[in-house]
Amino acid sequence: MLAVFDKSVAKSPEALQNASSESVSALKDGFLVSHFSSVNPGSVTINLGHAGVLAYSMDKQSPFLPRLFAVTDDIFCLFQGHIENVAHLKQQYGLGKNANEVIIILEAYRTLRDRGPYPADQVLRDFQGKFAFVLYDGSSKTAFVAADADGSVPFFWGTDSEGDLVISDDTDVISKSCKKLFAPFPKGCFFTTSGGLRSFEHPLNELKPVPRVDSSGDVCGTTFKVDEGTRKETGMPRVGSAANWSQHY
Repeated sequence: MLAVFDKSVAKSPEALQNASSESVSALKDGFLVSHFSSVNPGSVTINLGHAGVLAYSMDKQSPFLPRLFAVTDDIFCLFQGHIENVAHLKQQYGLGKNANEVIIILEAYRTLRDRGPYPADQVLRDFQGKFAFVLYDGSSKTAFVAADADGSVPFFWGTDSEGDLVISDDTDVISKSCKKLFAPFPKGCFFTTSGGLRSFEHPLNELKPVPRVDSSGDVCGTTFKVDEGTRKETGMPRVGSAANWSQHY
């Protein structure tokens, strides 16, 4: 799968921003989507306008970590993996028996967005299984990205020459625009437009950037680790009855 978000929608952490002169623009002239389509027969592209683009293919997917896509109320979600406690989550969110993982993610997000009773880190901890997902809310122009605590699904991110955020489960695809300066998405973490990168496993701790070094000893991106020496406040602010969590978290 592939997601490219304009920097106005998803400003990547400073340590992830690409200073390489070799990187290229992922969005210009549809460059990266064209490449994705050329190597993934039957791929589907979702144009998000000025916000960016999503693309996915059912080709070459693992039967144990299938890809799913759904859209509802202008919320788009790409999901890969398998959630084990689906029955419990369907009951928790009042969903029908035919609801699958991607529908659960959409409903969980809508509950958060519309001022649900729990913070995002607690909602994500409720998902038991192997997963990674990318969500875009067209109504608020916000992105929400997460990966499970074990990093079970191949999931990478980086920035292109324009500072736009690129996310994919395919290193060959992401390297076309980010070159070598990309990294695995931090496991047990989530990223939002307004809140940046946070750990849902350790919500009271900051994340610190660590240079990623390849087998040749060259720096090739940045990973993020939980800094056990830092503590911070957690939870979603409650600011007014009409407040949208995604604008304040």
